[in-house]
Amino acid sequence: MKHPRGFTLIELMVVMAIVATLLTIVTPRYFAHLERARETALRETLAVTRDAIDKFLADHDRYPNTLDELVDKRYLRSAPIDPLTERSDSWTLLPPPGRLEDEGGAPSSGVWDLRSGAVEEGKSYDQW
Repeated sequence: MKHPRGFTLIELMVVMAIVATLLTIVTPRYFAHLERARETALRETLAVTRDAIDKFLADHDRYPNTLDELVDKRYLRSAPIDPLTERSDSWTLLPPPGRLEDEGGAPSSGVWDLRSGAVEEGKSYDQW
């Protein structure tokens, strides 16, 4: 007598239980690594953009008025995107410290530094 080939219901249920167990172990680790990757990308974006601001200051003896000016003058290829918010308009731009007036007596403007505008539970990215 020939036996039909295939899997029994019990065998399929055991395999599904093993897969479900592995997923419950792997999923939290995946999201933790994803969060760490975003934070690493934020650190790198901040470092590159701050370096571009410093180079602009060295070349033009003033800070850029906007981040778009860094792009227009080719200090950056494109406007930086905040990895946490995935937007380029969520940055908090800080004016130069100690420069209350420019040469004409007008209030000083420019981008001295930038911070992430992301708001996460328990984490403050606005001090990075």
